Amino acid sequence: MERAERFYRIEALIKTRGCVDFATLLRELEVSPATLKRDLQYLRDRMNAPIVWDAFERGYTLQPQAGGSRAPVQHELPGVWFSEREIHALLTMHQLIQGLDDGGVLSRHLHPLLERLQGMLGSSEKEAALLMKRVRVFSAGRRPVPSKWFELFGDALVRRRQVHMRYQSRGRRAVSERDVSPQRLVHYRNTWYLDAWCHARGRLLRFALDAVERAAVLETRARDVSVKVVEAELDAGYGIFAGAKAQWAHLLFSAEAAAWVSREQWHPRQKTRFLDDGRFEMKLPYVNETELVMEGSQFRALSDDDRLRLVPQLRVLARSLPKDKSTLVSTLKKLGEVVAVTGDGTNDAPALKRADVGLAMGIAGTEVAKEAAD
Repeated sequence: MERAERFYRIEALIKTRGCVDFATLLRELEVSPATLKRDLQYLRDRMNAPIVWDAFERGYTLQPQAGGSRAPVQHELPGVWFSEREIHALLTMHQLIQGLDDGGVLSRHLHPLLERLQGMLGSSEKEAALLMKRVRVFSAGRRPVPSKWFELFGDALVRRRQVHMRYQSRGRRAVSERDVSPQRLVHYRNTWYLDAWCHARGRLLRFALDAVERAAVLETRARDVSVKVVEAELDAGYGIFAGAKAQWAHLLFSAEAAAWVSREQWHPRQKTRFLDDGRFEMKLPYVNETELVMEGSQFRALSDDDRLRLVPQLRVLARSLPKDKSTLVSTLKKLGEVVAVTGDGTNDAPALKRADVGLAMGIAGTEVAKEAAD
């Protein structure tokens, strides 16, 4: 019998019989005297159960109410109980949430549950505290979201209400005001996004919550869009691109790399297989080519406005010239990013010098790179 079951059994026996002696409890619960004493102590000290020893009746009973009444104090154990293994899993989950949760957007609302879970471990609060220290999630490059926006959009999402907001586009650096109907909240690349129907544009769009400047929940009912439609429009590829047809990138890994890559998930919809020669093939969906790679010649041909729009989604810049790297650093700084550059050659010097932080790599780096670096 689990400890939680014993707690309910002890209280049920005392409530139904009025007074129960120690031997009866031992027989009903089938535990050792030491275990039963610990259970009774825990119920009194940690769960505030009004269980007292009646010396006259020689048994355990519920403490009578104050004021001379013979009726026992009313007490109910919590309605939801977990085994010790389940509690450990929930505490670990709480740590994972904290690792993803800048500013306590979620974790502060879960704190009362956390305290209850720690209390239910019973043997020692140090045990729970030690467990919490042994699970950590570190996310680099976070873009923190003010808790007021997460809570506001979460409330509108649950109550199915429209939201009027003032929004700054990161790519176009333009500020606009619009009404949206929230459809879902998405945690993607270390920040939170809102998938919503934009009434100004008449289509589904994705908004970064950290780019919201002002917002208010309206009493107008939100437009409902089916989950399947939202997924089809916004889940096609890696990047924040909506409404386009997905294409497939084919990646081929050597037999040496296959042993490791085959265990990884790069995308929820990836397709993989081993080839006869031991190599590993992976197919990944994407919507816009800048989600994968852009060559220097393409990058140089962009206008300043296009570059500001595309750079936030750019992942790889290939076959680039020294000037391309320097331009990329300048563009990122215009977008408000803090930029670090690593390099070891003369062609890296312009980007190293322009970056907020420049790092010359290793003892093999050229003197030019070292002088340009910090």
